[in-house]
Amino acid sequence: MTRSKTEIRAEDRLSRILTKVKERDFRLTPQRLAIIRTLVAGTDHPSVDDVYREVREQFPTTSPATVYKTIALLKELNEVLELGFPDGSNRYDGNRPYPHPHAICTKCRKIMDPEISSVDELSEEMKQKTGYTISFHRLDFFGLCPECQRKT
Repeated sequence: MTRSKTEIRAEDRLSRILTKVKERDFRLTPQRLAIIRTLVAGTDHPSVDDVYREVREQFPTTSPATVYKTIALLKELNEVLELGFPDGSNRYDGNRPYPHPHAICTKCRKIMDPEISSVDELSEEMKQKTGYTISFHRLDFFGLCPECQRKT
């Protein structure tokens, strides 16, 4: 059985994260491991509630606090990217935990990660025009996804 590049990449990311977590002396329970696996393996940018529901299926005693604390640690380790929204419905990207553009559907809230080659050039141009040292950026595009367009 051959594994896809995505599966291998997820395993490598998981291994790196677990090493970092252990270095921080953070107790790695089966529930926390399931939370990390859910974030690393997914491409759907789940909310805390989404992660909680998924992990609770396998580990019914998991608490929302465990999910919040685990995500907070992963944010601190730069292993998950938080997408904050004004309504508090934050979503998390454990698959690509670095700044990158997102396409966000304003109807169904689906989030996609398009590959846009000019983002690095845009960051450099911003630096040149403002004199800022750019340490982080967020580039989101809002609109209707193809599925929601077909429904309207």
